[in-house]
Amino acid sequence: MKNIRKNKDVGIYGLTAKWYDKNSRKSRLTQMQNYANEVASLVKDGSTILEVAPGPGYLSIELAKKGYHVTAVELSPDFVKIEKKNAEEANVTVDFKEGNAANLPCEDRFFDFIVCSAAFKNFKDPAKALCEMYRVLKAGGTSLIIDMNYEATLEDINHEISQTGMKGFDKHFVKFAFRTFLKQGAYTQEDFESFIRENPFQHYRIKKEGISLFVYLYK
Repeated sequence: MKNIRKNKDVGIYGLTAKWYDKNSRKSRLTQMQNYANEVASLVKDGSTILEVAPGPGYLSIELAKKGYHVTAVELSPDFVKIEKKNAEEANVTVDFKEGNAANLPCEDRFFDFIVCSAAFKNFKDPAKALCEMYRVLKAGGTSLIIDMNYEATLEDINHEISQTGMKGFDKHFVKFAFRTFLKQGAYTQEDFESFIRENPFQHYRIKKEGISLFVYLYK
């Protein structure tokens, strides 16, 4: 993953996107609901929320169910099609757009909250992505990045997999992915602090939870 993102953002396309959607629908919906609850604890009713790199869109959909005005920007056109279909099935409205985290197709100071889950390690230019999040965030707003912690242990990974209820091929493939290329591409808390020093966010908080880092950035 590190070698790929040197040249471009890492996207998921074609059959892999369809598999990721199917796997997320089976094993990650509870996690997406928990993330949505975390966001809801930090914003007012009716807030405008941006999700960066939503994948199959389940977190955006959970936020829309709570009554938020949700926009989502996704690199992969295949995922954008999947997202729109999933939102239609859930009977919610989300403004899914194709775009890049380093050049968000969004107005300045528009969103109350920004969230990016399990995708930050895919960005070619993480510092630029943070600057873009700052640009489109309202004064007083918060950005939350949730991504794998490079320092997650094998025990942490095994516990994470056990919580998903995955079985068979999916379980073994995801465990392999966490232990190899996903972990290799992940960042440490110190990495995030280095990125933050390169952008306008001055106030932040980082917590470790399971295999993940939760990075809260305040404007």
